[in-house]
Order: sequence, then structure tokens, then C-alpha cells
Amino acid sequence: MTDPRPTISTHVLDTENGRPAAGVHVTLYKLGEDDRPIRLTQALTDSDGRVRDLLERPLTPGRYRLEFILAGRTMPDGGARFFERLAVDLAIDDVARSYHVPLLLAPYSMTTYRGS
Repeated sequence: MTDPRPTISTHVLDTENGRPAAGVHVTLYKLGEDDRPIRLTQALTDSDGRVRDLLERPLTPGRYRLEFILAGRTMPDGGARFFERLAVDLAIDDVARSYHVPLLLAPYSMTTYRGS
């Protein structure tokens, strides 16, 4: 069964504090043949740490980039984050399905994976 309209979504979790990371700036780019990023959309994670649809247009095959801006978010001790930005490039061939890319944040590590 295929999704009615495939999407690219994300969920950012603050694993140190055990809660969603609200207000994270996320940008979706499509990478051109010359690898230059073309911005498609940007959004802030909601109170649950989610952006439910970054695509807002038909999904086409190709390479995409999800960029998370973490600069300006403070650590629990009030200091600046060690990691300020994360960019993840995605190769999308199957345009009949949705793609979910969660991001788990900790003070000195980050983990991402292809979710469901």
C-alpha cells in the first residue's frame, strides 16, 4: 500500500532531557546534478519535536539534504551546543513511499536513521 502523497518528515528528540526538541530549524534541499542545494522548504519543529511534511510538493527521485540548525540552542548547563549544524544527504529512488528521518540529540553526539 502506498501513501496518498509521499512526504519527507523528521522528529528531533533531546535524549539528555528525555523530551522532544521543539523549535529546531530544519531545511529541506534538493541537490542538483552539480551538487548545489536548491532550498525547497524550511520549518521549525513543533512542540512534539516534529515536522510532519517538509516536502509540500510531489516527491521526485533524486538526492535531497535535510539540514538541522542547532546553534543558539543551549546545553542544560547554559553553554552553547558543541554541534551547531547537521546536514544529512538522502538518496531517494522510490517516490511511492514516505521518508521519515529522526534525529536524536545528546550534548556531544547525534544519531539519525531512516525511520518508518
